[in-house]
Amino acid sequence: MRPKQWIKNGFVLAPLVFTGQFLDSEALGRALGALLLFCVASSAAYVVNDMRDVARDRLHPTKSRTRPLAAGQVSVPAAATLLVGLYAILLGGWFVAPAVMTIIVAYVLLNLAYTFVLKYQPVVDIFVIAIGFVLRVYAGAMALAVPVSSWMFITTLCLALYLAAVKRRQELSQRGADGREVLEKYSVSLVDRYAEMSATGALLFYSLFVMSAKPSLVITVPLVLFGLFRYWFVVEALDGGESPTDAVLADWQLLVTVVLWVGACCWALWPVQG
Repeated sequence: MRPKQWIKNGFVLAPLVFTGQFLDSEALGRALGALLLFCVASSAAYVVNDMRDVARDRLHPTKSRTRPLAAGQVSVPAAATLLVGLYAILLGGWFVAPAVMTIIVAYVLLNLAYTFVLKYQPVVDIFVIAIGFVLRVYAGAMALAVPVSSWMFITTLCLALYLAAVKRRQELSQRGADGREVLEKYSVSLVDRYAEMSATGALLFYSLFVMSAKPSLVITVPLVLFGLFRYWFVVEALDGGESPTDAVLADWQLLVTVVLWVGACCWALWPVQG
């Protein structure tokens, strides 16, 4: 189920922050409900992926120890039973939050396509990972019944493309093409260019969003810029970045930057009473 990876589902809460509804208990409850449902959906996606790749993962130097199926800690029948339970929870979620579940169903179907077909297609595989983050944002918006701005959509897409490209870069540079089949079609220089282009786009679109729609958030732009610089330092100098979650949790400067960014956003968008 990879609970450590649930931090990625924090993107579900982005609309809650940027609409300034984080002090509204009802809105907070709906957003947290969407977050929990996405944690269940992402866990189901990981279970399917690990069941599909169990034989290959057993030959991998890291995955053979860290993934329960490959390590022999969990049997395939037990994983299948868990998967049925996760899907049952999602089915129940349909009766509680149908709008959110519409997005989650799209996410589940996209991940099934990724696991069996799309992860073997170069470039497409990176975009599928990025679209998963965009769907998280849309699920958060559906929970609050608010539209997703074009700025938030394109900024999230660029940031997610950056993280996905860096992930492929590190997989390729650390283990070559042995880690996954699609890596045979990439080179480090190619995914470096993808990452640089995506990071530039994320910074540009976020800054344009701030300057045109949320000027009070201008204080967060230096934090975003520092975060991008620091993340690339972690990748290049510290050889991290294969897992964005591990990179953030293992580097205190990145973690503090994320916390400061969230705090600055809440402070700048704090609802004015009266």
